[in-house]
Amino acid sequence: MPEAGDGAAFFAENCVSCHGSSGQGDGPLAAGLDRKPTDLTLLARANGGSFPTARALSYIYGDPEQGHLARVMPQFGGAMADDLVPVDVDGVMTPTPRALAGLLAYLEAIQR
Repeated sequence: MPEAGDGAAFFAENCVSCHGSSGQGDGPLAAGLDRKPTDLTLLARANGGSFPTARALSYIYGDPEQGHLARVMPQFGGAMADDLVPVDVDGVMTPTPRALAGLLAYLEAIQR
Protein backbone atom coordinates (compact mmCIF):
# COMPACT_ATOMS: atom_id res chain seq x y z
CA MET A 1 0.00 0.00 0.00
CA PRO A 2 1.39 3.44 -0.89
CA GLU A 3 2.49 5.60 2.03
CA ALA A 4 3.07 9.30 2.66
CA GLY A 5 6.66 9.05 1.36
CA ASP A 6 5.39 7.77 -1.98
CA GLY A 7 2.95 10.64 -2.12
CA ALA A 8 5.66 13.16 -1.23
CA ALA A 9 7.60 12.08 -4.31
CA PHE A 10 4.51 12.49 -6.52
CA PHE A 11 3.84 15.88 -4.90
CA ALA A 12 7.40 17.07 -5.52
CA GLU A 13 7.17 16.07 -9.17
CA ASN A 14 3.65 17.32 -9.96
CA CYS A 15 2.42 19.84 -7.40
CA VAL A 16 5.23 22.00 -6.01
CA SER A 17 5.26 24.45 -8.91
CA CYS A 18 1.85 25.79 -7.84
CA HIS A 19 1.31 24.60 -4.26
CA GLY A 20 4.90 25.14 -3.09
CA SER A 21 7.17 22.71 -1.30
CA SER A 22 5.22 23.15 1.94
CA GLY A 23 1.82 22.76 0.22
CA GLN A 24 0.66 26.21 1.29
CA GLY A 25 -0.11 27.51 -2.20
CA ASP A 26 3.06 29.55 -2.62
CA GLY A 27 4.81 27.77 -5.49
CA PRO A 28 6.82 29.68 -8.11
CA LEU A 29 3.93 29.64 -10.62
CA ALA A 30 1.26 30.66 -8.08
CA ALA A 31 1.70 34.41 -8.56
CA GLY A 32 0.82 34.13 -12.25
CA LEU A 33 -2.45 32.28 -11.69
CA ASP A 34 -5.84 34.01 -11.61
CA ARG A 35 -6.80 32.00 -8.53
CA LYS A 36 -4.32 31.29 -5.72
CA PRO A 37 -3.68 27.56 -5.29
CA THR A 38 -5.33 25.98 -2.28
CA ASP A 39 -3.33 25.71 0.93
CA LEU A 40 -3.25 21.93 1.09
CA THR A 41 -2.15 21.93 4.73
CA LEU A 42 -5.55 23.30 5.80
CA LEU A 43 -7.89 20.80 4.13
CA ALA A 44 -8.81 19.07 7.40
CA ARG A 45 -9.25 22.37 9.25
CA ALA A 46 -11.67 23.55 6.54
CA ASN A 47 -13.57 20.27 6.94
CA GLY A 48 -14.23 20.41 10.68
CA GLY A 49 -10.91 18.77 11.59
CA SER A 50 -11.36 15.67 9.43
CA PHE A 51 -9.31 15.10 6.28
CA PRO A 52 -11.78 15.19 3.33
CA THR A 53 -10.56 12.05 1.57
CA ALA A 54 -13.47 11.69 -0.85
CA ARG A 55 -13.50 15.35 -1.87
CA ALA A 56 -9.70 15.50 -2.24
CA LEU A 57 -9.60 12.32 -4.31
CA SER A 58 -12.45 13.49 -6.51
CA TYR A 59 -10.77 16.82 -7.20
CA ILE A 60 -7.28 15.43 -7.80
CA TYR A 61 -8.44 12.54 -9.96
CA GLY A 62 -10.63 14.82 -12.04
CA ASP A 63 -14.15 15.54 -10.85
CA PRO A 64 -16.41 15.18 -13.92
CA GLU A 65 -18.35 18.26 -12.78
CA GLN A 66 -15.17 20.32 -12.99
CA GLY A 67 -14.14 20.08 -16.64
CA HIS A 68 -10.61 21.11 -17.59
CA LEU A 69 -11.82 24.53 -18.76
CA ALA A 70 -13.33 25.27 -15.35
CA ARG A 71 -10.12 24.62 -13.41
CA VAL A 72 -6.44 25.39 -13.62
CA MET A 73 -5.19 22.26 -11.90
CA PRO A 74 -4.68 19.28 -14.20
CA GLN A 75 -6.68 16.11 -13.73
CA PHE A 76 -4.52 13.16 -12.77
CA GLY A 77 -6.85 10.27 -13.63
CA GLY A 78 -6.57 8.76 -17.08
CA ALA A 79 -3.72 6.27 -17.51
CA MET A 80 -3.33 5.96 -13.71
CA ALA A 81 -6.48 3.85 -13.65
CA ASP A 82 -4.45 0.81 -14.71
CA ASP A 83 -2.75 0.44 -11.27
CA LEU A 84 -5.41 0.53 -8.55
CA VAL A 85 -5.23 -0.12 -4.80
CA PRO A 86 -8.08 -0.13 -2.26
CA VAL A 87 -8.42 3.07 -0.22
CA ASP A 88 -10.90 3.63 2.59
CA VAL A 89 -13.04 6.54 1.41
CA ASP A 90 -15.69 7.31 4.00
CA GLY A 91 -15.90 3.67 5.07
CA VAL A 92 -15.99 2.24 1.56
CA MET A 93 -12.94 0.48 0.10
CA THR A 94 -12.53 2.34 -3.18
CA PRO A 95 -10.25 1.35 -6.08
CA THR A 96 -7.82 4.27 -6.35
CA PRO A 97 -4.79 4.84 -8.56
CA ARG A 98 -1.69 3.85 -6.56
CA ALA A 99 0.01 7.22 -7.12
CA LEU A 100 -3.04 9.11 -5.86
CA ALA A 101 -3.40 6.83 -2.84
CA GLY A 102 0.14 7.82 -1.87
CA LEU A 103 -0.64 11.48 -2.52
CA LEU A 104 -3.70 11.30 -0.28
CA ALA A 105 -1.58 9.78 2.50
CA TYR A 106 0.96 12.57 2.09
CA LEU A 107 -1.66 15.31 2.10
CA GLU A 108 -3.25 13.89 5.23
CA ALA A 109 0.18 13.79 6.89
CA ILE A 110 0.88 17.51 6.26
CA GLN A 111 -2.33 18.82 7.81
CA ARG A 112 -1.94 21.50 10.47
